Amino acid sequence: TSSHTRFGILNNPSSKIKEDNTAIARGILTAFLTQNNTNLKNFLSKLSKEETAKSLAAGTKIAKFLIPGMDDDTFEKKYNTLGVDIIKTHQMFCQEVLKLLPGQMAIMSNGR
Repeated sequence: TSSHTRFGILNNPSSKIKEDNTAIARGILTAFLTQNNTNLKNFLSKLSKEETAKSLAAGTKIAKFLIPGMDDDTFEKKYNTLGVDIIKTHQMFCQEVLKLLPGQMAIMSNGR
């Protein structure tokens, strides 16, 4: 958040939700919960790169992508305890409340 903008993410995956295919989604959620705005923005920029996604899919641990200045310990503790249930809850909200199809993207403004 800032005095001008708020930003959030809801996950609406199209595939079966498992730990091994949610590394980026869980990393994003963990960063939102544990980091300040500057570190969050820089970390999200790093996670959004295609080579990062490929590396995580190949089994690289997310800790390799943490940036200087991040609270590494807090991030790793939260990441390791953040299960996939939160992503399933996001998916259910997207599909049941927002009426999105699996994998469909949308932008909400002012909660609408």
